[in-house]
Amino acid sequence: MSSFQMITTLFLLAMMVGASNSQLSATYYAKTCPNVSSIVRSVLQQAEQNDIWIFPKLVRLHFHDCFVHGCDASLLLNGTDSEKTATPNLSTDGYAVIDDIKTALEKACPRVVSCADILALAAQISVSLGGGPTWKVRLGRRDSRTAHLEGTGTIPTGHESLANIATLFKSMGLDSTDLVALSGVHTFGRARCAAFMDRLYNFNNVSGKIDPILNGTYAKTLKQLCPKGGDVTSLIDLDEQTSLTFDNKYFLNLQNRRGLLQTDQELFSTKGAETVAIVNRFASSQSQFFNSFAKAMIKMGNINPLTGTNGEIRLDCRKIN
Repeated sequence: MSSFQMITTLFLLAMMVGASNSQLSATYYAKTCPNVSSIVRSVLQQAEQNDIWIFPKLVRLHFHDCFVHGCDASLLLNGTDSEKTATPNLSTDGYAVIDDIKTALEKACPRVVSCADILALAAQISVSLGGGPTWKVRLGRRDSRTAHLEGTGTIPTGHESLANIATLFKSMGLDSTDLVALSGVHTFGRARCAAFMDRLYNFNNVSGKIDPILNGTYAKTLKQLCPKGGDVTSLIDLDEQTSLTFDNKYFLNLQNRRGLLQTDQELFSTKGAETVAIVNRFASSQSQFFNSFAKAMIKMGNINPLTGTNGEIRLDCRKIN
């Protein structure tokens, strides 16, 4: 799919959001599964005992699902055309915990809660348990009966220009404040060396060149963690200070030219970009960041959901009924 076709498709999807999201409601399961949130929270608290990185992993799953044809749990499907096989998704994780949540909910409320809603709830509760904001998740999504491997080119990578990322977000109904706020999810979690090694050894395809924006001391540290010719799948903290905590340190890192991914750093280092002022605002006020992040997550969760009689409620998140 060409860039033009991709943006056109996303624009059409965005136009569908307004018609569909009105059917989502924070009280959708009030009668059919009133304990849905507490059940999800319980499973996540247990999961953290086995994997301290599970919270950022689950938030990432929600992002990667919503950015391909909307929030429909298509990412979770297995098969030869699975979205999991696409390059942007090869490093995603946390699927077993989604299965555990689904099992618990099927026991409490059989055939009621969709996998798409599980992803949205898991993301919100993960952020909250990680020290971040909370918000009322609008629910009522249904699950896709097909994967959308061909659409995974819409998932943002760590190597695109700010202009491209901004255009992608705009096509989904997300503005510059949403872009900066949602990028702030990189305040916790880790990234593979492969996601940023070009900044250390081959910037702009020039052999031996380091990204001049990157803080020199930080670059030396990263070279030790990700040596040339080393294991590109090694995981590095996105926020070198508090990578297990959801806070606003990410934005302070950008101000100090210590953003790990190029797409992150460009939010602050692109001259004349409207994102610079937003980064500064979030760096100086964690409460403003939290408020904007919550609003942006609600907007993202409203991207082209399947509602009504569309799709289905999967019994197993990895396969259609």
